[in-house]
Amino acid sequence: TETAWRPEYGSYMLEATPGRPFEGSLADFNKVEANMKLRREQLNALLGPNQRCVTITTFPRLGCEGFTHPTYLPQPSSSCSHSLFFPDEAINSHPRFSTLTRNIRERRGSKVAMNAPIFRDTKTPSPFVESFPDEESQQAAKPDHIYMDAMGFGMGMSCVQVTFQACSIEEARLLYDQLTVICPIVLALSASTPIFRGYLSDRDCRWNVICGSVDDRTLEERGDKPLQKDRFRIPKSRYGSVSCYLASESYNDQEVVQDSDIYRGLREAGIDHLLSQHMAHLFIRDPLTLWSEQVYQEVENSSNHFENIQSTNWQSMRFKPPPPNSPIGWRVEFRPTDLQPTDFQNAALVVFVVLLTRTILSLNLNFYLPISKVDENLERAEKRDAVLNQKFYFRKHVHCEAGQTAATAADKATPSDDEYEQMDIDTIVNGKEGVFPGLVPLMEEYLTGVQADVESRCTVKRYLSLVQKRASGELMTPAKWMRQFVTSHPDYKQDSVVSDCINYDLLSKIDRLGLGQECCPDLEGTLHTSS
Repeated sequence: TETAWRPEYGSYMLEATPGRPFEGSLADFNKVEANMKLRREQLNALLGPNQRCVTITTFPRLGCEGFTHPTYLPQPSSSCSHSLFFPDEAINSHPRFSTLTRNIRERRGSKVAMNAPIFRDTKTPSPFVESFPDEESQQAAKPDHIYMDAMGFGMGMSCVQVTFQACSIEEARLLYDQLTVICPIVLALSASTPIFRGYLSDRDCRWNVICGSVDDRTLEERGDKPLQKDRFRIPKSRYGSVSCYLASESYNDQEVVQDSDIYRGLREAGIDHLLSQHMAHLFIRDPLTLWSEQVYQEVENSSNHFENIQSTNWQSMRFKPPPPNSPIGWRVEFRPTDLQPTDFQNAALVVFVVLLTRTILSLNLNFYLPISKVDENLERAEKRDAVLNQKFYFRKHVHCEAGQTAATAADKATPSDDEYEQMDIDTIVNGKEGVFPGLVPLMEEYLTGVQADVESRCTVKRYLSLVQKRASGELMTPAKWMRQFVTSHPDYKQDSVVSDCINYDLLSKIDRLGLGQECCPDLEGTLHTSS
């Protein structure tokens, strides 16, 4: 089987993956885009004449009146989310998804609340304030922001996630740490979410909206009330950035909230401090769903109880232990990337990240930053045109000394502000003489030392060129292109509103791009994929 399909949160969504993992050779880079095209073809073959599947992070008018077909009305008093905008029918019918929605709301003690800043145009009301029929929404909505109140606004979005299998637990932990630093950079490069609930936003990515959509923390856990009934004050949602590194302690400069009993048990069982801390941090969360027939498990042969917690800690990276009695090894999952309009763009970002992992291991690179700086970088990454206008903390010198790994070098280091500086993404990706060598030049250094056929080298060159040109501003991110499409549309009234007409034309354009019926020089330049 060359493809695999699974249900996702939205009843309008599907998860598509290769049917089996790719191998380790560079020649497999030629298969990534081809497999994405095959998945698109298989899905389109099942659709009716007036149905389309488009690869976008979120439907621009998600939550607007009549956004489903057939039209379903939200039922705020009886639905599992109590949303003013998102009907239960838009949620996948599998009971897991509605149960997650209801339990997050009930545990939190209120509806989830996300506010994305409005993109201010010449005729956008100032202040931009919406009126809602219930007191809870009125209080949760912020002026000059687009208010959203349901899990579907976050988990109803799509993304690109990549899982790598490492050769050992040590390698997996090292890759987890190094890629944690890369997450904000790729988030900014992949930005494709400038529209929420039919309004242009002043943000380019899905990140904070999806973080808020599953935030089940109570008032006490969020720090809005003194701790009395709850055990922990938790600084982040269940969906958020990585809280601690796994291979070195030195750059963990923030308190890691953890269950002390679980930590103690793991340490007594011989698990080292960093891994025990990571697991004890995951288990500060309550389970969100549990099926009655799965309460009692043969824990030696099943990891279902662990996965119940692990799979609902949605961090920017995920560390994935092997399942019991399985040939699958230690894996890490890279999770920040926004979904792109075309298979070429999605494949380019996947290959960029995969090739970076090989470069990190081959050239023995060290990207460690204080974890607090990674959090700051993630906040900057979702801002409008962050790829051009924001600067990101990044390490100046990334090569380890002979005989060291990034983890051992970090263990011996005394973290200092002199180790890193703020760089724009062009410098981080393409390099700047006397400042930083650049991620792509480092990848090219790696490629010169490995044998690769001409076709594979050409494939990689096209993909890296796309990333390089986005970083330099020569090509647009999908978010910038979508915002420009909207603001230049004849139906646009300079009021930040994305009308049905604009939405239809935008999605029709993206559909033609995804099918290869049209080209878009602003997004892909003159780059072409091999046949």
